[in-house]
Amino acid sequence: MDFAVWEFIGQWAWVGWIVLIALFLAIEVMASELTFLMLALGSAAGIVAALAGAPVWLQVIIAAVAAVAGLTLLRAPLLRRLRRSSDPQKFNVDALIGLNGMVTETVTAIGGRVKLANGDSWSARVQTGGELPPATPVVVQQINGATAIVARATATTPTPES
Repeated sequence: MDFAVWEFIGQWAWVGWIVLIALFLAIEVMASELTFLMLALGSAAGIVAALAGAPVWLQVIIAAVAAVAGLTLLRAPLLRRLRRSSDPQKFNVDALIGLNGMVTETVTAIGGRVKLANGDSWSARVQTGGELPPATPVVVQQINGATAIVARATATTPTPES
């Protein structure tokens, strides 16, 4: 290539680095794995080199070294830190498993009703044969459709007020 072309590329390389940073950050927003964030950091190092007047080949090397360093040194610890604070709380019917309750209408293998500790009233059945009379403390073992499968609560589990 002609010297004038290389001079033009060197003069406007910072624009290319800004475009790369924006592209990598946009992809990172969708991916959320910090890989493209590290590439954006490498591109930021490239723009610093461009503004310092380094030739294009050196800008690319600096950007690549910074990106690889970020990927190897920063990404894994940052991911561990982010995932450590993730919310372990269960939602929907998963949150009902293990929840205590009180029998409001006799529960058999065919049906019955319970009031759970969260205040919800559910149709219920017992998994094994038997019958649980009203005011019996229970614990939810599983949810089958709109029916709670319950068992008699042990003496050590707290029970809700009905």
